[in-house]
Amino acid sequence: MKIPLEDSYTDIIGKTLRGLRREGIANPKTDEEIRAVAKSLGLSPEGLVASARQKWYPLEQESLEGFLCFSTPFEDATVNSYLIFDPASGEAAAFDTGTDCSGILQSGFKVRQIFITHIHSDHIMELDRLMEKTGAKAWVNAREPIDGAEIFTDGTSFQIGKLHVETRRTSGHAKGGTTFYVTGLRKPVAIVGDALFAGSMGGGMVSFEEALKTTREGILTLPDETIIASGHGPLTTVGEEKRHNPFFAK
Repeated sequence: MKIPLEDSYTDIIGKTLRGLRREGIANPKTDEEIRAVAKSLGLSPEGLVASARQKWYPLEQESLEGFLCFSTPFEDATVNSYLIFDPASGEAAAFDTGTDCSGILQSGFKVRQIFITHIHSDHIMELDRLMEKTGAKAWVNAREPIDGAEIFTDGTSFQIGKLHVETRRTSGHAKGGTTFYVTGLRKPVAIVGDALFAGSMGGGMVSFEEALKTTREGILTLPDETIIASGHGPLTTVGEEKRHNPFFAK
């Protein structure tokens, strides 16, 4: 079953209006009206029309050895957490916890590290349990420290066995927002938290302008084939978001 896109076109318009601190507008109905609103808000007209007409969904990603996704319930939607492991050694790391870390615990892999993209409750709800059950060390960005987790600064690198993990600043939705860029598998993977969704982005709860800037610089400069693993919604790729995301498509 396909995971639904996180945002509708009205969600996209609403996030942009809030970010630009502009008053609400009547929801556009026709394609011409949607394009006009998109242009006035600095969004991609064709990207917003495709969202409104539900004409775009990211291509399904083939199974990738070393990469697992877990989707757990959160309010009326779901939240994603991830497990990445070195196929050669079996050494693994968890990325966020979702609302239930049972899938990670039952995966059979030895989790030695837990990486947190940001500290909103749905992403760290099971952190204490996951740390207790695995004995793993948790890492969080120094811009938003939490009890029990070690801090790192932007640009710090880690290893998962022979896999390389680069940290990239993608703040704006959250003060400490971080993207973890993992290389060494058959395809590179960027675990982005709520900085970017398939066809949308997280709301600029700290700064809309900062969210746009750091996502462009921290995520969309990665190779087009990079798998984007978001905090909500389906997997996508850098190339698809550059072509279809209303916030970033040209």
